[in-house]
Amino acid sequence: MSASLAASSPSPQPALRLLPAGHADDANDARVAALLDRLAPELAADAARNDVDGRFPHENFARLQRAGLIAQVVPREHGGAGATLAQASRIVAAVARADPATALVLTMTYLQHRALGRADNRWPAEVRRAVFDSAVAHGALINALRVEPALGSPSRGGLPATVARRDGDGWRLSGHKLYSTGIPALRWLAVWARTDEPEPRVGVFLVPRERDADGDRIRVIESWNHLGLRASGSHEVVFDDLWLPADHAVDVRAPDAWAVSAATHADADAQADQQAWMVALLGSLYDAVARASRDWLVGFATTRAPSGLGAPLATLPRVQEAVGEIEGWLHANRVLLDDHIARTDAGNAPPVTTSGLVKRTVTEQAIRTVEQALKLSGNHGLSRANPLERHYRDVLCSRVHTPQDDAIAVAAGRAVLDAASASETKAEAGEAPRNEIECGRPDA
Repeated sequence: MSASLAASSPSPQPALRLLPAGHADDANDARVAALLDRLAPELAADAARNDVDGRFPHENFARLQRAGLIAQVVPREHGGAGATLAQASRIVAAVARADPATALVLTMTYLQHRALGRADNRWPAEVRRAVFDSAVAHGALINALRVEPALGSPSRGGLPATVARRDGDGWRLSGHKLYSTGIPALRWLAVWARTDEPEPRVGVFLVPRERDADGDRIRVIESWNHLGLRASGSHEVVFDDLWLPADHAVDVRAPDAWAVSAATHADADAQADQQAWMVALLGSLYDAVARASRDWLVGFATTRAPSGLGAPLATLPRVQEAVGEIEGWLHANRVLLDDHIARTDAGNAPPVTTSGLVKRTVTEQAIRTVEQALKLSGNHGLSRANPLERHYRDVLCSRVHTPQDDAIAVAAGRAVLDAASASETKAEAGEAPRNEIECGRPDA
């Protein structure tokens, strides 16, 4: 183990703060639900003020750690709870109804823990152990830092400008990252960078970080001044010749090796699993924002009684119809997410293209729900005295997460059209056609 890891990895404490593991999953789920019910008012207490001020909710992560919720996805053999996707999604949804910014940072940590917990993960075992131990003992948060000023998102292609150059038995990392969600509290930064070798490699370099002790090598530019999720601390980060031990180049490959066409079977499985988890957790988050909006609207409609009407707005057929439409969208979301989650937990993660369609449908129906609530409530809904306008700003952020709507539609359309062409060829050869979206690789 490197000196850096030895210094940054605490001895794991007994999992007393974690919820009990074992075979009584239903009882454990009930305990988690009851715990979240008790925590929700505390998590929500400062959400409106933090939104106005753009203040990161440090207190909420202290609460989540005391409750044993940050390490829920850490595998049981590493002291965590080994949560399934269904369990993790319920936690994220409950936190999101209270404070979506807190839920977003928690989601990013859960996604990293899930990826690191897979048996086919490429990171060095001692590095993964350090990340897990710190999560169990101290609620350490982790996120990937990928987006850059010039490159944008690497999901659209291109090499990062962030560079790691060899320095003795380690690396020197320099670069500039945007939208580093949770950076005020992150303990681990999984930085997407390229090497300065004659034939550059690209991949993940893990940066251990002590909050308030970055020095000149890690500089946070507090530039996050966004429409929504304003308390998520998604600031810029600049790395200036930061030294890292050799084993912190945790997954670095030739650029072509990251291409979908070069993926091994294990890589394809990992990609499908990770995409399925991301879609489920983000979908649950934004669906929860929509449900909070629905709840506010129902309360408003049942108590608001204009003098000219002489009865609550809820008595109007137009309002009843509009609320019914909202229920339809939310019901469809629940059915989609439940099926998606059940398939993934059963070891049959949907293809990447199918996951993308779930993400697009769920988030668009969440946005439609909040827009409908705004239409019905008028000036009341747009007033900063009420939470609905904040919910609207937050739910709009669902569109910026990878994969984005245009990429989802292109991938799905290509899969269908390619399948049609393949079916025509197979029909001519006397073979049975297949649905490539559901049966084959989604990105073929």
